[in-house]
Amino acid sequence: MKLKALSPGKYEDGGGLRLVVRENGSQTWVYRFSVHGRRREMGLGPFPDVSLKEARDQAAQARQLVRQGHDPVTHRQAERRNARRNLHLLREVALDCFEARKAELKGDGVAGRWFSPLEIHILPKLGAVPVAELDQNVIRDALAPIWHDKAETARKAANRLNLVLKHAVAMGLRVDLQAVDKARVLLGKQRHAAKRIEALPWQEVPAFYGSLGSSVTELALRLLILTGVRSAAIRLATPDEFDLDKQIWTIPAAHMKGLKGATQDFRVPLSNEAVAVVCEAMRHGGKVLFPGRKGQPISDMTMSKYMRDRDMSARPHGFRSSLRTWAEETGQPYEVAETSLGHKIGNKVERAYQRSDLLDKRAVLMAQWADHVTGEGGAHVVPIRHEAT
Repeated sequence: MKLKALSPGKYEDGGGLRLVVRENGSQTWVYRFSVHGRRREMGLGPFPDVSLKEARDQAAQARQLVRQGHDPVTHRQAERRNARRNLHLLREVALDCFEARKAELKGDGVAGRWFSPLEIHILPKLGAVPVAELDQNVIRDALAPIWHDKAETARKAANRLNLVLKHAVAMGLRVDLQAVDKARVLLGKQRHAAKRIEALPWQEVPAFYGSLGSSVTELALRLLILTGVRSAAIRLATPDEFDLDKQIWTIPAAHMKGLKGATQDFRVPLSNEAVAVVCEAMRHGGKVLFPGRKGQPISDMTMSKYMRDRDMSARPHGFRSSLRTWAEETGQPYEVAETSLGHKIGNKVERAYQRSDLLDKRAVLMAQWADHVTGEGGAHVVPIRHEAT
């Protein structure tokens, strides 16, 4: 009560602690000290929010730092910086990590497939948690619902989270880099067996191909079937990748399965039927061969949805298996069939001496596959317009 009644002025408590009463009636605790030959003051907070006892305790801690040769003001500023660093939320760090990794992802990560395991399964539960507070128990709880039932998705989510934690360390944050591995131990071995992607038997491919029309999605499926490439290369294909005079499609390395191990562009020989499909697709115009909304590439689910809507269990990626099985059943050379799918052949030493991409031999294989797909001679059940090249 006596402190509240003080008139404006400065009142010493001893040991450098002072109460400053201003003209407007506000009162503030100040600690005055000398360190490294400099006189300094440090505010300790307003009275009565900071009681006399609390002010004396703070002053005592500051005096201890001065005796050790430290500046209490600098020390407090450093503590606040550390506290702010440790308040980085997982969502913020994850987004920063994703942005930093875009250059090494397909299409700069536009499709979002790298980030989606985090966004769907981790961030809704842990996104608002500071990374410094993440431990194996909270990570285990986030992964538990999908650990067995969606094993592959859980594996990806855990791997992505591990990369985010490494990114946090690079940012100067204090995190437990072993938290994800510890969570895996707590979750135990996954019992879910990976399911193979359903493929249409190669004998049934001609009937399906013949049922396709000339929409963007159907043309994309046609080219995917005829070339045996992965859906990402189809979706991201641009008109300038195609040399229709030479009947060659050059897929940039970034559009192959991933940058790791795919450092060179991949040439795909085009059959006459494939050239016709490309010409028809070019009628749609745009920067990409198969545009979706607002001229952007069709999504990675577009072709799958088309097949699912037709009550088919097979999926687009399965046509690679259809092609490979057909090649095996019809006695196509192993090296030619494997190279057609973009697979590596032989060990590292063998590949160092094998520089050919077997383009001419693959052109023969693709022409024979196109004959099979279209029903000998390239006839169509549903014709598309052919354009001279």
